[in-house]
Amino acid sequence: MRCKAVPIAALIALSLVACGEAPDNHPDKPVTHRRDAFQKILKAFEPMGMQLRKNKYNADQFITQSRDLAARKDGPWQYFGAGTNYPPTHANDKVWSEPEKFEAARQAFFKATDKLVAAADSRDQKQVSVAYEALHDTCRDCHKAFKK
Repeated sequence: MRCKAVPIAALIALSLVACGEAPDNHPDKPVTHRRDAFQKILKAFEPMGMQLRKNKYNADQFITQSRDLAARKDGPWQYFGAGTNYPPTHANDKVWSEPEKFEAARQAFFKATDKLVAAADSRDQKQVSVAYEALHDTCRDCHKAFKK
């Protein structure tokens, strides 16, 4: 019985891999580039949240992390041009059909990022927490509106 379980498990694993999303076959790979840029933003953002959630706030570290995030905030946006709405994108059609709203969401993210940097520079954990949550809200709102 055990000998049959291993090949079945292997077949299931292979079938799951085969069902993966389509590769980015566009010559310039804009979907891949914007995903990578968003991952860099997330990698800069999440450690700050961990500090706040675990009540391990370190002002010096937070300042550095907030500036790292600010340096990455422009990364993905150039890759949302015309002709970039194709699989494997997770962006929904509203990015292109409602560009004014998408731009407003982008600008809200920029402003919230700048406010987080200013709050970090104040070294006041309460200000930092409020600014972090405000920035987190801009991310969540944009994802709700513009991500599949």
